[in-house]
Amino acid sequence: MDSSNGHAAKPGTPYRLLTGRREPLERICNILRNRTSQAVFLMAGPGIGKSTLTEAITERLAQEMIIVQIHGSSSLSGVPFGVLAPYTAELTAEDSVSPVAVLRSVWRYFEKLKAGKDTPLLLMMDDAHHLDEATASIVADLISAGWATVLAAGRPRPGLPQPLAQLWYDGLADRVDLRPMNREQIEEVLSHALDGTVPAGTIDTIWGASGGNPRILDALLHDAAERGELAKRNGIWMLLGALPADGPRLTEVVVKDMLRRSPEEQEVLKLVALAGPVSRKVIEDTFGAEVVRTLLDQQMIVESSGIPADLRIWNSVFGEALRTSISVSRSLQLLEKIRDQLGAAPEGSEGRMRAVEWALECGLKISDPELLEAAGTALVHSRNRSSRTIAAKVTDPDLVPRAQAVQARALFNEGDFVGAAKLLDGCWLQLGNGAWAVPVFMLRAVAHQALGTPLAVFAADSREALQGAGAMTAGPDAVPPDSQAAPGASARPWQECLLRLLELGEAGSHQALEAEVQELRSSRTGDGMDDAVRAVGLALLAHSLASAGRAVQGLDTALMAASELPSLQGGVFFFNEFVLGRLVADYLAMGEWDSAERELANYAAGQPRGVAYFGGSLEVLRGYSLLRQGRMERAYQTLLPAVETLRLNDPLQMFRFGSGLAFYVAARLGDAAQASRLELDYKDSPQGSTGDGLLAKAYAAAASEYVAHDGKGLASLHTLATTPEVTTRAGTLLELLALCWDLGDHSVIPLVHSLAGSVEGRWAAAMLTLARHWESADADSIMDTAAMLEGAGFVNLAREAYARSNTVLESSGERRRARQAVALREKCDHELGERFREGHFIAAAPSVHLTRREQDIVELAVQGLTDREIAQKLMVSVRTVEGHLYRTYVKLGVRSRDELASALPH
Repeated sequence: MDSSNGHAAKPGTPYRLLTGRREPLERICNILRNRTSQAVFLMAGPGIGKSTLTEAITERLAQEMIIVQIHGSSSLSGVPFGVLAPYTAELTAEDSVSPVAVLRSVWRYFEKLKAGKDTPLLLMMDDAHHLDEATASIVADLISAGWATVLAAGRPRPGLPQPLAQLWYDGLADRVDLRPMNREQIEEVLSHALDGTVPAGTIDTIWGASGGNPRILDALLHDAAERGELAKRNGIWMLLGALPADGPRLTEVVVKDMLRRSPEEQEVLKLVALAGPVSRKVIEDTFGAEVVRTLLDQQMIVESSGIPADLRIWNSVFGEALRTSISVSRSLQLLEKIRDQLGAAPEGSEGRMRAVEWALECGLKISDPELLEAAGTALVHSRNRSSRTIAAKVTDPDLVPRAQAVQARALFNEGDFVGAAKLLDGCWLQLGNGAWAVPVFMLRAVAHQALGTPLAVFAADSREALQGAGAMTAGPDAVPPDSQAAPGASARPWQECLLRLLELGEAGSHQALEAEVQELRSSRTGDGMDDAVRAVGLALLAHSLASAGRAVQGLDTALMAASELPSLQGGVFFFNEFVLGRLVADYLAMGEWDSAERELANYAAGQPRGVAYFGGSLEVLRGYSLLRQGRMERAYQTLLPAVETLRLNDPLQMFRFGSGLAFYVAARLGDAAQASRLELDYKDSPQGSTGDGLLAKAYAAAASEYVAHDGKGLASLHTLATTPEVTTRAGTLLELLALCWDLGDHSVIPLVHSLAGSVEGRWAAAMLTLARHWESADADSIMDTAAMLEGAGFVNLAREAYARSNTVLESSGERRRARQAVALREKCDHELGERFREGHFIAAAPSVHLTRREQDIVELAVQGLTDREIAQKLMVSVRTVEGHLYRTYVKLGVRSRDELASALPH
């Protein structure tokens, strides 16, 4: 890749497409071509790509204009007319400093280039912020006289020389500000650079690390690909580890930048990289205010808005790369140089964390309380390796258990659940009843769940350990002998309360959970431990209520759980995500798709850019929402990258659920290869929670039926529907029956009719309406139902109603109205999602291969036969015809019969 340009190609491959910068490229070229302005000033910070953009403009306009290039230089910025020397060589020493003589000489040079032709002349000036005032005045005269069109590229700080800036103030020049690339532009670059799908989490991490700077982006991509940290898994580009800050490409970028700077500037940059955020006053007292102002103008350091103001390197990855290039001895020298000025510890927690990291790098001794605070801060800032390293140095026996908990969370973030569980097993009892106790207990529970430990085993082991430690007697009704519980408060230890809540949540017993939560709410003590236990209970109850068909009540409960979160921030357990997943699940159970998406979007917007531990889990929820809406292609494009993300790190234990959903969607869309792979993923995955496990099992059974068409998958669904785990969960049962209905099993419609009325939410109400009118022979009633469902946002259900209406109308001989129903059904197909040929999903798009049955049905459809006529001719059901046509549309990337003939493979 070329640096500083936003170009894109496969790592290690040259490229020339100006990806991500097409809009300014076209805009500037149009201005220069049409001469709507005599000059364009292109302003951008370092590494943003202004030089490459000017090169692209030069290439684009080379056949239309005579182009003269001038490059500003810091070494010539104090020499009058220094950069114009190639065009004034014939002048005498006296004339070479005369503005009039220089202007005439440049004008003669231009006329010689034009050779009497009427071709316009374009003066391209890169690094125009380095132009001396005299040269800038000459260029301004050329522009004012209309002798040349000018494109001047420079940095906004310090900006262009005054004569050029004045032209913009006077309206004689246009200004185009080239800013760091936004997320969409980064995505565009990656889509050109990488052959395959790049999931949202990878895009966000790369965008966050690069800061939208093309030069840093280019270096990071090369280094990550070279080290194998950026790798293609099942057609999807995944980050298998942290982006390297010490790779050769990024190191080269840093070294080249430092070589262009004065010794004083180099020292300041090194010091800010090592200490930042560091007080501006400390740096100015050590090196002087002028060098600080220069680096601020060059945007190499940035200043906080607080008082006192802090300085830090403009890009954290650049700063980290610069730190790695500094030897330990030199780092220690710089620390000694400013130690007196630093005085007390920095004001902010991030500054104190960096001070601790720097001291440790230099081999200095740090107190254990400072180490523990710095480790926790590093954890908050997603610096997992640093957090583990710092926490491991804590030796105070009273602080070691907390330090081990911090290390465990860092390992958990990195997907090392074995290491996390081992540390947590060793420290959780030692934390007693303090503020750390509940978060550590919950983190230990989910770490063991991630290892596949059954909850019953975890609970038994925990009770045994507590009994051995004298914290409680064994059993769910345990009461410590010296309990001093307040009147009305729960007499059980909090550990037993949590275990009981987890067990009831696993069993899906919402009545018992309600009783437990009510007891917790009535026995408020006002401490953080009480809030944490109550938040867990409310979240588990919310999920249980949704499964039981009481999603509206579940939503209210989830919102109550969310109200407990403000007091639970900053610990080692992810209470926010624990509650969010259940809140979104309640919205989805109700059929409130937009509300679920809003919660997911709000959460993502509040996270630091590039931090995506929970990205795979949340993308599974987003894919699940799309699936429930019938938007299969978009669900496919969402779920497959999500499954690959969860394969690396699955903090909420959703891999089994996600792979089951992805298996289902792949089977629905006829992608046999992906379906086969995802089926193995599903079968090999750990069980997870019972609620999600039941849904995963149901979707996997339906997927098997779509793949084999042998009735076994449908039989499995019927068997599952009769199990106690499902029959006690009305919401889950209704979703399972809907899967049977989608498979063409109309025998479940009476069950849907009788069950849906007892299930809360808009989706259940829509299912009830569809079931009520399905068996009716009144086509008008069914059409009205379809229109109502479509208007309510249940387009997939509306599609089924239009298909049913078509069947009724066909049987009564009303072929004209039947065609109207088909057209409305196809309109729903169109609305339900993009086809593969329009989407960004590359890796898993199925090849065009029609089965023999699909070929037979398509051939008859192209001849103009209706679904019923095709069914009669082939002696299959109308539903079978509809299903085969739908899968054929997906394979061929079409939306209607009208497009079939032209899309068929020849």
